[in-house]
Amino acid sequence: MRSRLYALAAGNFAIGTGMFVTAGLLAPISADLEVPRSAAGQLMTVFALAYAVLSPVLAALTAKMSRRTLLLLAMAVFVAGSALAALAPTYPLVLLTRVVAAAGAAVFTPTSSAVASALSTPERRGRALALVMGGLTVSSALGVPLGTWLGEAVSWRATLWAVAGLGVLGLAGVAALVPDVRIEASGRLSERLRPLRDRRVVAVLVTQLLVFGTGFTAYTYIGSLLDLPLPAVLWAWGLGGIAGNMLGGRLTDVYGPRRMVFTGMTAVLVFMALIPVANLALPVALVWGFLWGVSGWMVAPAQQFRTVAVVPGNVSIGLGLLASAQYLGLVVAGLAGGVALEAYGRTGVIVLAVGIGLVAALFTLATYRPAVSPERESIPA
Repeated sequence: MRSRLYALAAGNFAIGTGMFVTAGLLAPISADLEVPRSAAGQLMTVFALAYAVLSPVLAALTAKMSRRTLLLLAMAVFVAGSALAALAPTYPLVLLTRVVAAAGAAVFTPTSSAVASALSTPERRGRALALVMGGLTVSSALGVPLGTWLGEAVSWRATLWAVAGLGVLGLAGVAALVPDVRIEASGRLSERLRPLRDRRVVAVLVTQLLVFGTGFTAYTYIGSLLDLPLPAVLWAWGLGGIAGNMLGGRLTDVYGPRRMVFTGMTAVLVFMALIPVANLALPVALVWGFLWGVSGWMVAPAQQFRTVAVVPGNVSIGLGLLASAQYLGLVVAGLAGGVALEAYGRTGVIVLAVGIGLVAALFTLATYRPAVSPERESIPA
């Protein structure tokens, strides 16, 4: 069982590295493609936007496929997009290849979560989801810092070739270990968007958008916010993310998602306000980055758990919509953060991150009411 989950996590590791590593490569990408750093930052934004838009559409088109076949096809598309990005000679072409890679990611990540949910028992579902999504957090601890170092030492194109190689390994793991899983799902786009009629679902999705918009407003432009060795800070953030994701999964199983959502988002808001303090010295930044990673990724399994609870009959659809909301948050972060950076510098980015965090906390407080038993929220089998 765990080997199957690890294979799914390996695929998400490749996707997470390819998605997030551009935040650490703004300088070499900007220099090579002769564009401003704010434009280089839009490589993550374009990936996120394509993911958010394509995820429900592609899910509808592939609803009748076996989940194993779909995972393999999705990872192959992601590998192709990453390799093409490494070869693309101009900025517009690199943007186009990011859309291709995002198409693969938009299918693989929500499908891997749905498969993990189907393979696990209800009482261990939070941990199973945390393990599979842990590939994204491990990528931030290992893949992104190493990719940033490789991009600075060799070239950003070498980093993307490495991402393609990681994708090949993830594809091999799924082919060898993940069984065929059939999950009932509608092939009509209207059916896949039907959960949006439920106010509880919309509340979960808006919270996801705002929480990720908060953290990634800073993360996308972290190289412009800190005057310290960037790979080291990204490494600390990633290690914190691993700890937060696994801790969040276990604590969600024990205390329920509501407590973990509020605990994580409140902590992220505080750490956004502390960015100037983190910039005082590298040891301070390392501690800050680790704790930020813990608090930010602690929310992810709780939100997945919460989604499965409100759409128990449409798990794959619900998780796909959750992923779209997450990446729309990254779009907001990338676009708004870029405008704030150009207009007001690093102070503008920090103020924007804190502001989005406040909106997230107030919105969630107003819409996420305690369950009948506040100690624990259950998920139907």
